[in-house]
Amino acid sequence: MSQLSLFNDDPPPQAARLAAKLHALAERGVYLGTSSWKYEGWLGEIYSPERYITRGKFSQAKFDAECLKEYAQTFPAVCGDFSFYQFPTTAYWTKLFGGTPDSLRFAFKVPEEITVANWPSHARYGARAGQENKGFLDPRLFETAFAQPLGPYRDRVAAMIFEFGTFPKRVFPDPGQFFARLDAFLGALPEGFRYSVEIRNPEYLGPDYFATLASYNVAHVFNAWTRMPEIADQVALPGAFTADFVVARALLRRGRNYEDAVAGLSPYKEIQEPNERVRDALRYLINRALRLRKAAFLFVNNRLEGNAPGTIEAVVSGMEV
Repeated sequence: MSQLSLFNDDPPPQAARLAAKLHALAERGVYLGTSSWKYEGWLGEIYSPERYITRGKFSQAKFDAECLKEYAQTFPAVCGDFSFYQFPTTAYWTKLFGGTPDSLRFAFKVPEEITVANWPSHARYGARAGQENKGFLDPRLFETAFAQPLGPYRDRVAAMIFEFGTFPKRVFPDPGQFFARLDAFLGALPEGFRYSVEIRNPEYLGPDYFATLASYNVAHVFNAWTRMPEIADQVALPGAFTADFVVARALLRRGRNYEDAVAGLSPYKEIQEPNERVRDALRYLINRALRLRKAAFLFVNNRLEGNAPGTIEAVVSGMEV
């Protein structure tokens, strides 16, 4: 008899409420999920605590290793933030995809080796801190170190996200300089994946930026972030829908920095600060995608309201599927 058969196989309450609706939306091309997934604060609502007991105690190692499989019973997609910090190995990809159901779709942040122009002056960057990044927007490095290892799993990759942090004026005195670099890079990318770009410079949002993305069917990532316009305001910009699919990431309340959100909202057990404007914008994107029969991949972070599953439940509550 397996260990799991000793426990109640019914899903936790929130998981039971969400699963059918989210998977029905996915069948129509609209995928909702969270940014990352290893949160103990979701135990009892999304995750079954008894699954992660070893020798009578909660096992952090077991939870970290196995909770994504249970996550996929509720959510059809997930955004992998982990890949921003390194090029995962072939063995890692094999384990990740092999340990999850084929139905689960992944969006991956492309490693900062590709998207950082100058390495931050931070201790974790060691000797290269403050130096120019030679791999910035290098299409060959991206292809060999990231795209090729993901090739066998391309059908499960919802989108790749090129997240660019805020560029100071000294890096790109004129936004057109960035757009030119980006244009050359996007034009050299291998086919077979959906690509999307997330920027943190609000002044870049305009016709030249959107036209650059649109020429390659690359999506602008509608993002809720400290210094960016609200998602609703981004959606309203002319030309903002640059691809035949949509990517959105609801990350932070406008005006709040990451560190304050972590300190104020963790351990992410419940909604603490409802954000109706972001919720309405996500509903708009869902309804637009359904109406136009376009794919959409929408991700919510705990640090927006305090509990990403709760935000998603609030967004889809009452929606007809």
